Amino acid sequence: MDKKVRVRFAPSPTGGLHLGGVRTALFNYLFAKKNNGTFVLRVEDTDQNRFVEGAEQYIVNCLDWCGITPDESPGNPGAYGPYRQSERKPSYRKFAEQLISDGYAYYAFDTPEDLDAKRKEIPNFQYGQATRMQMRNSLTLTISEVEELLAAKTPHVIRIKVPADEIVHFNDLIRGDVSFETSLVDDKVLLKADGMPTYHLAVVVDDKAMEISHAFRGEEWLPSAPVHILLWKYLGWEAEMPAWAHLPLILKPDGHGKLSKRDGDRLGFPVYAMNWTDPKTGDITKGFKEMGFMPEAFINMLALLGWNDGTDQELFSLNELEEKFSIERISKAGAKFDFEKAKWYNHEWIKQSSAGSLHLTFKAELEKAGIEVKDEAFLNTIIDLIKDRCTLLPDFVAQSSYFFASPAEYDVNSVKPKWTAEKADFFNAFADRLTLTDAGTAEAAFKALAEEKGFKPGELMLPFRIMLVGGKFGPGVFDIAVLLGTTETKTRIAKAIAVFNS
Repeated sequence: MDKKVRVRFAPSPTGGLHLGGVRTALFNYLFAKKNNGTFVLRVEDTDQNRFVEGAEQYIVNCLDWCGITPDESPGNPGAYGPYRQSERKPSYRKFAEQLISDGYAYYAFDTPEDLDAKRKEIPNFQYGQATRMQMRNSLTLTISEVEELLAAKTPHVIRIKVPADEIVHFNDLIRGDVSFETSLVDDKVLLKADGMPTYHLAVVVDDKAMEISHAFRGEEWLPSAPVHILLWKYLGWEAEMPAWAHLPLILKPDGHGKLSKRDGDRLGFPVYAMNWTDPKTGDITKGFKEMGFMPEAFINMLALLGWNDGTDQELFSLNELEEKFSIERISKAGAKFDFEKAKWYNHEWIKQSSAGSLHLTFKAELEKAGIEVKDEAFLNTIIDLIKDRCTLLPDFVAQSSYFFASPAEYDVNSVKPKWTAEKADFFNAFADRLTLTDAGTAEAAFKALAEEKGFKPGELMLPFRIMLVGGKFGPGVFDIAVLLGTTETKTRIAKAIAVFNS
């Protein structure tokens, strides 16, 4: 690669971080790591109407949780700052004015009422080549009229003057040659009335100032590409323009349209990386983290939405992704989001993680449920015993709480229909003889007594499990008994017999 790799993730601090945004950040990060480059977080906060307090820190927290921390950011600046667009405000007007003086942009003094009237007059109105000479701007007004309006600080915007009947070409690293007819492109606003730039001007000025080498962004930005390419050319920076890569959309589960927060609300799954609390309403939108996803699984799942390494491998650590990632393997087609598959990734990551690596996470889940862990080694033993049964992290509580406290309730309906005085007698006798050393010995003693009392072991196993755990779940019942110990197992048998007899 000829020039040093510098890539950026440039979100707006307007709310929760959608998994599509995290995937864009991830692909930027992986490309930077693969090419010994720099991954930059730039905050695009120029739209002050949509700015939300706390959203920038939330984005930083999400990236940290995912393990894709930027090399440069507002909180960790390098030599290319500032890293918030709002702090670059003076530079944008300078370049917008330069475009006007070079004939590539113009002042537009149209009021919101003027624009509304034109929209009513012309269906699907676009401010551009076909309509700009009908509007109130520096192309239709005299020089002196424009100077008077500017001197009077009349509200205005600056628009790009898109040329007529040209073809704008560029090479997309994912899509190959892409071309647009300028006759279909409107004159986008570059500088708003409040002096803040729109995305179109800011992204070009910032990418130039930060020496961005490659620009990864979502496919939805493709229609804006001709405006950005024209700006690189008009500002005299065409030779320094970054290479473009427009990433495929993440689609709804049925494949029809882009995945939205509403789809998640409707279908019962998160679309944000972490919980987002609306500062105005206090409403909480659930995130993958709080639902119980491991960051390793979340990142693994996201990477394979639109990319693969050409093999059948599905589980990748972040280090493996850094090593194997390549733009050539990114798909052009949109990727359908499948929540069941997302949970599968999480289940596989929990299964393959060591008890030591899961210890603090599972301990925190238990503490959230009001369960105190006093024996750390005991917790690790339990993790190894039940982690294969957990899909999401909170599952650990349901799958393990009976190790820490006797069941408060029993699945009595699964026992009562076949419960007899003879079975009660069996369990009383079993408890009397019980000395737990290992699961194998306990099981042999259980089966020997069953034979002695004229039972098939199978008809006694379910009641025994429900006595110990409260329901029809959990690992091997004799493994559970050994971990509970002789005294606790006897206590639980006696307590359950009383309930089943009542």
